[in-house]
Amino acid sequence: MATFAVSGSASLRERFRLVRQRSVALCKPLTPEDMMVQSCPEASPAKWHMAHTAWFFESFVLREFLAGYRLFDRDFPWLFNSYYQTFAEFPDKRLRASFSKPGLAEVWKYREHVDEQIDRLLEGDAPEEALRRIELGLHHEEQHQELLLTDIKHALFTNPLQPAYLPGDRIEDAWVGPFELIGYEGGLVEIGQSEGGGFGFDNERPRHRVWLEPFRLASRLVTCGEYADFMADDGYRRPELWLSAGWDAVREQGWQAPLYWREKDGEWNVGSLRGKRRLQEVANCPVVHVSLLEADAYARWRGLRLATEAEWETAAAPVPVAGNLLETGRLEPVAAEAQLGARHSGQLFGDCWEWTSSAYLGYPGFAPLAGALGEYNGKFMSGQMVLRGGSCVTPATHIRASYRNFFPPATRWQFSGIRLASS
Repeated sequence: MATFAVSGSASLRERFRLVRQRSVALCKPLTPEDMMVQSCPEASPAKWHMAHTAWFFESFVLREFLAGYRLFDRDFPWLFNSYYQTFAEFPDKRLRASFSKPGLAEVWKYREHVDEQIDRLLEGDAPEEALRRIELGLHHEEQHQELLLTDIKHALFTNPLQPAYLPGDRIEDAWVGPFELIGYEGGLVEIGQSEGGGFGFDNERPRHRVWLEPFRLASRLVTCGEYADFMADDGYRRPELWLSAGWDAVREQGWQAPLYWREKDGEWNVGSLRGKRRLQEVANCPVVHVSLLEADAYARWRGLRLATEAEWETAAAPVPVAGNLLETGRLEPVAAEAQLGARHSGQLFGDCWEWTSSAYLGYPGFAPLAGALGEYNGKFMSGQMVLRGGSCVTPATHIRASYRNFFPPATRWQFSGIRLASS
């Protein structure tokens, strides 16, 4: 089984080296042709991810803090910009698969050049702001490691041959009993990342107080088998279960099952980075690649609801960050360990991102970073919903209880799943 570990206690210089090496390691199973594929508008080619993560360090660290730094290529600052309007012009995202030039060999040279120059900067007395930006750049790269695997899964699945990213390990046979609803007292709670509490993105701050009524949270994630029961009960054909936008999506996009589920001869198969799985193999594993609209419809079918992000964080804050994350090398959700009688809900970190019922908005007193970096999170605070907890392709060094992921409610290509809640 592949492992992709990076120690959270490593020095910044060592952590930089390890994170950058992990990105390269994630590309090892890919051919140059694989690295050019962009199979849906949300995705980017692996080659672009490799160039863009180097661009981030060059643009926001080296150009500003390394005296005498010379650009690797004068076209790269705009070519590999993602969405920073105040930094430079950039090509339409949908055209990234057309970047046959520069070639892959040139992208690897670009990464090596940036790595050498960051090492030079860290050899000296680098300014505190430079160190902060390097740390931000490492978390940015970890986001792109997850996106790379998310994107390549879609690319390989849409290939008629449906090749696997890595060989398929046998799924451990596990029985999962009924979930429990674990009670939480609520009251006046604090959520968000505190100043001095370690790394956090600007959208995790400021830490602030929220009033919660008592609530209950499921002891584990919803499984593939449980979701198949929803499908068998005509879940995709009952408009009363769906939000209006959800029912529109069902009709317009022909949804009948989660993304990567395919039926042939009366049997469902589920696509994964390790190849095709029979539904019976993964029946006790968390369902993944469902939209917020599907998660909400399923919860309504069960007579329950999705948690708010404040409820989720309150439950997760006392729990150590551990679970089926990228470092395990599994790269797909796995069945929950027994949680009967547990004081806290299980599977809070890893396996799949959990949709919440909370819109992605700034916290009271939110202030974006100064300059172009202020576009990192704040500009997306409209039309998105919050997800929590990380997935099987999220680095453990990247996730924490206060982390806020966000996507439009119809998004399915991300590793997103369902946890139920009630009042």
